[in-house]
Amino acid sequence: MTDSPKPAALAGVRVLDLSRVLAGPWASQLLGDLGAEIIKIERPGAGDDTRGWGPPFLKNDAGETTDAAYFLSANRNKKSVVIDIAAPEGAELVRRIAKTSHVLLENFKVGGLRKYGLDYASVAKVNPSLVYCSITGFGQTGPDAPRAGYDYMIQAMGGLMSVTGQPDGSAGAEPMKVGVAVADLFSGMYAATAILAALRHSERTGEGQHLDVALFDCQIAMLANQASNFLVSGKAPTRLGNAHPNIAPYQVFETADGYIVIA
Repeated sequence: MTDSPKPAALAGVRVLDLSRVLAGPWASQLLGDLGAEIIKIERPGAGDDTRGWGPPFLKNDAGETTDAAYFLSANRNKKSVVIDIAAPEGAELVRRIAKTSHVLLENFKVGGLRKYGLDYASVAKVNPSLVYCSITGFGQTGPDAPRAGYDYMIQAMGGLMSVTGQPDGSAGAEPMKVGVAVADLFSGMYAATAILAALRHSERTGEGQHLDVALFDCQIAMLANQASNFLVSGKAPTRLGNAHPNIAPYQVFETADGYIVIA
């Protein structure tokens, strides 16, 4: 006899996903990969913004284009449901789903869900053990809290573009964004980690929490050794191309038949 398959780590966990684009969907996708049930709420007639962010688009058996590859990169292992949360009956339906969920994930602007009765204070009344995670540009409090946050601007404001690209005086020298939306992606990773910790707390105590995840905060944290170098030395890091601020050799070298990396 063979052993029966063991349940996934998050089997039995239901996630109500009100997020769209990348940071939030990336977090819920990770939870889905670990076995959670993800119920993704999408807008009538349009769905998640990224469904149309192509080309390229996935083609079905009939050769027709459907969803953009971008959407597919962050939304596997999910059940999509169309609900108009602006309609009272739609908002009530979401609250009913929240009552039987363990996690609610959203990335609306600060206070954006309050008018629908879907903010943390409202939803916690129907499910006190709910882990409610909000992903925003600049957090729930502070002078920039009302501002929208996008990966590109966060990479610029958070210092990543000042350490990415060719050094001043070199060909092509200018602040450079990373080739993928890492501010969004790392925020999604931080959010997933925080959700897992809050789930553990909820299981032990029956008490839910409101998690405040900000793209800007996550971007600053991502500066890692570059930020630490600055805090210790007082000298702001600069763009070094493919070189490393602390280690040598650690760069790209041109050879007769191409490039090699020595680290």
